[in-house]
Amino acid sequence: MKTVSLFVDVQNVYYTTRQAYRCHFDYNKFWAEATKDRRVVQAIAYTTERGDEKQRQFQNILRAIGFEVKLKPFIQRSDGSAKGDWDVGITLDAIEYAQDSDIVVLVSGDGDFDLLATKMRERHQVTVEVYGVPQLTAKSLIDASSRFIPIDKHLLLTPPAR
Repeated sequence: MKTVSLFVDVQNVYYTTRQAYRCHFDYNKFWAEATKDRRVVQAIAYTTERGDEKQRQFQNILRAIGFEVKLKPFIQRSDGSAKGDWDVGITLDAIEYAQDSDIVVLVSGDGDFDLLATKMRERHQVTVEVYGVPQLTAKSLIDASSRFIPIDKHLLLTPPAR
């Protein structure tokens, strides 16, 4: 049985699925697909902590699915911009767990991860699967992956009726 480690950039997948499809990513469907016939070495969801109850409930859902949830404080700057970037944390964890995995799954469309995907494939000879919203995923990341899996309707929660 192949081993797999999963790393989810929660903010990226939230905003890209919302922008492209106006609905949410289905973490249960994703888990079932990405781990089918594979033994999970590590699964981490990286998100920001805003301190509200809805966010805590979501984090508990992620934990119940099987993810370790790593939190970083959400920082609202005086100019209105926000910070809650996990790129370095995701990179460090992915490099660490790649050596114990046959497959590394990265859920993000962020082109900054193209170097990470290339390095893991070259140094650890792992298969790097990238899940991302096609029109919002950097071409450089798609090209650096071993396999790109589009986030489309098969990985989305049904939007609420209007």
